[in-house]
Amino acid sequence: MHFTSTSGLVGNFGRPITPRPSSASVGLSKSIALDMNRFNVRSNCVSPFAWSRLIGTIPTETEAEKARVEKIKQMGPEKIAPVVAYLLGDASKDVTGQIFGVRMNEIFLFSQNRPLRSVQRTEGWTPQTVAEHAMPALKPSFYKLDRSADIFNWDAI
Repeated sequence: MHFTSTSGLVGNFGRPITPRPSSASVGLSKSIALDMNRFNVRSNCVSPFAWSRLIGTIPTETEAEKARVEKIKQMGPEKIAPVVAYLLGDASKDVTGQIFGVRMNEIFLFSQNRPLRSVQRTEGWTPQTVAEHAMPALKPSFYKLDRSADIFNWDAI
């Protein structure tokens, strides 16, 4: 069982250091799931939404952000524990290599990194052809600079 951060998976203001350990946890968990599956070893990640001192550093400049943080304060570890207990138990014997988010009474299955689009040139690339051909072709598939509040923009249930 590994824990990761939604700020690391999705992004958030005030969290420039979070993605590195979160990505490392996800990568380690996936590698363990792949390598140890033959021995019936499971490995999953849980991204908990719960109030902590770290969450207390989320910027609260607007009234909407302040209200959002007050709602987050209602999210406790008791909401995350049932999913963790399930994943550690025998009933989850076929669940491995996944990333779950838990927010109040919601459980999310997160996507994992996969290629979205590719471009190729038989003759190879130069900085100029990257600028002229690759980036214009790839740009429609770029991710927006979303943060956690943009993705999870509804109140926790």
